[in-house]
Amino acid sequence: MHELGITRSVVSIVSERAQGQKVLRVTLEVGRLSGMLPEAIRFCFDVCSRGTVLEGATLQIVETEGRGLCTACGAEPSITAPLGRCPACGEPTLRMVAGTELKIKEMETESCV
Repeated sequence: MHELGITRSVVSIVSERAQGQKVLRVTLEVGRLSGMLPEAIRFCFDVCSRGTVLEGATLQIVETEGRGLCTACGAEPSITAPLGRCPACGEPTLRMVAGTELKIKEMETESCV
């Protein structure tokens, strides 16, 4: 379960940025082609945040769609798999350009309220 290691890193990064302030909310952006399972991240977040300034914080996960770029015709279709044919021209020349990301979009601390 690679979600555990990644979630530990997220908690560490957010804790460092919070500089001791209580964190109320964390928003993550997770690409649908990242291989990360939002449910597993939520579970791991609860476990990893215990005893930290993130304990009890709300975790919001925004899933982003996969997008490809066809190097043959220039189309930029939504994609659900890393490989495939371009729906516009049928060529197997799609390159992933979005959907694999995992970003900490924002955090809210008590001092922000």
